[in-house]
Amino acid sequence: MTFKLFIGLIITFLISGTIFSQDTLVLSESEVLYGVITDGDTLLFSYIEPIHIFPGHKFNSRREWRRYDRLIRNVKKVYPYAKLAGAEYDTLAKRMLSLETEKERRQYIKQVESEIMNEYEDDLKKLTITQGRILLKLIDREIGETSYDLLKELKGSFSAFFWQTLARIFGHNLKSEFDPTGEDKLLNEIMILIENGQL
Repeated sequence: MTFKLFIGLIITFLISGTIFSQDTLVLSESEVLYGVITDGDTLLFSYIEPIHIFPGHKFNSRREWRRYDRLIRNVKKVYPYAKLAGAEYDTLAKRMLSLETEKERRQYIKQVESEIMNEYEDDLKKLTITQGRILLKLIDREIGETSYDLLKELKGSFSAFFWQTLARIFGHNLKSEFDPTGEDKLLNEIMILIENGQL
């Protein structure tokens, strides 16, 4: 009886090994097909990127629809700057780890700040107050820290306080956090749709 059970387990193992063995077919660097071999037949399967579906928005008036449309345009305008800020911050953080003295770190921060200002200052000055607020939120979403915290970390408490005071005069708040389930739920939905190429 035990011998039959043993043989049965071996046969089951061999069959399941045949059924679930995988093979890959590389078409190009970006295209790879996966397959499952079952009884000598290869069944190809593919991974499909997730698609996010949000409930439709009902607008009570044309004005509300225009406001939503304007939000989409504003997000699309500032989104590249938020992505750029995330990439620059990653580069900066990695480079800062290799610098030994505080003087070297300050000089490097000044150099990066100068390069960014030379390249993007004119474009950033053209942003509206609303676009500026959205950019601050998206930077927090991208980096995981508020603009105030970033300034404090990179330039010191006094500089962060100074820029926060100046920002408040013009209706901004460098301490504003991205809240994807509360205040910024609609903004988060728009971001996800943009990132997935659905908008």
